Amino acid sequence: MDIVNIKSQFVKYILLGLIFTFFIFNSSAQQTETRKNVSIISWNIRDFGKTKTDSIINAIANIVHQYDIVAIQEVVSGYGGSQGVAKLVSILNRKGSKWDYSISNPTQSPPYKTEKYAYLWKTSKVSLLKKARLVSELNPIVYREPYLISFKIGNKKIEILNYHARKHKDKPENEITEIIKYLHTHNQTILLGDFNLTENHSVWKSLYANNYTSAIKNSATTLKNKCNKGLYIHNSIDNIYYNKQKVSLISTGKIDFVKDCDNLTIARNISDHLPVFIQFIIHL
Repeated sequence: MDIVNIKSQFVKYILLGLIFTFFIFNSSAQQTETRKNVSIISWNIRDFGKTKTDSIINAIANIVHQYDIVAIQEVVSGYGGSQGVAKLVSILNRKGSKWDYSISNPTQSPPYKTEKYAYLWKTSKVSLLKKARLVSELNPIVYREPYLISFKIGNKKIEILNYHARKHKDKPENEITEIIKYLHTHNQTILLGDFNLTENHSVWKSLYANNYTSAIKNSATTLKNKCNKGLYIHNSIDNIYYNKQKVSLISTGKIDFVKDCDNLTIARNISDHLPVFIQFIIHL
């Protein structure tokens, strides 16, 4: 690749990140600051490790930096995955806020399914209440056991499960059933990640019956390999499920960092998933 093309790709990565600065929260969010509003972004960043260049990681930072908590799936299980997360945190720390982070051990998974999870958070908004851990008691039913973390926000606690389900052909509903049972038993607040099932699947009925709802509804979140008639996204499988008794929703959505078919190839170098986000108020 010649120097001109390299510079062109670098500029495209930067633009893909900067294009979302308009996602800064509106005045209604600012008015609720004293009521402990929090924002979370969840993202399956495909093969997040040493294959991600500095320009790609900088583009990722430009997308996630305005949120308070970042939950990442599909961090490479080797040392390169931890390096990539640390590099992302270093860039975020140069954008005006102090960040801390936690990376899981590799999941105890079948061959070629092992990965790590990561959490990143602004220390000015949340503080770590309990060290994050993989929920190993869900093995071996769950291929990639979820990553549990507890935060303190003001005088309130929030617990989050970060999870990447097995592929659709492997029937993720079998392990999601067990995760829902765990959620009910242990009184968690939020379940987020890549579920490889839509929010309309029957497996979620028991979750919805217990005061949970999905933040993302009927909205595709994965990138196609090629555009088809101008369409480059499909599959509504990335989501955030939250307990309506514990939090009140302010805003939610997905971040389309592609915008146009011409950007699809370079966007897929960042990830083949769009991130999803939620902003909410913790009940006092």
